[in-house]
Amino acid sequence: MIDGRQIRAARAMLGWSRDDLLKASGISMSALLRMEGALADSRGSTLNKVVKALTLAGIEFVTRDDGAIGVILKVPNTGGKALAGVSEQLEMG
Repeated sequence: MIDGRQIRAARAMLGWSRDDLLKASGISMSALLRMEGALADSRGSTLNKVVKALTLAGIEFVTRDDGAIGVILKVPNTGGKALAGVSEQLEMG
């Protein structure tokens, strides 16, 4: 399961504000605050939207066998361009 700390870390690695993630994922602020405040045990569809938006922006979520968690940024941070591209991809698919 994705941990709220991973969502916060992913946003930080991308240089995204909460508003940026809301725009990219289409979820509500209250849902994002719940996810980031604890284990992201919100509705599966809501979590999937967040994971998809962050993954399209180049984030890979990591959970190791020993229980360690983290995130990896797979593509260079392009700032606002990355956000615009993610929004377009989410609208198309």
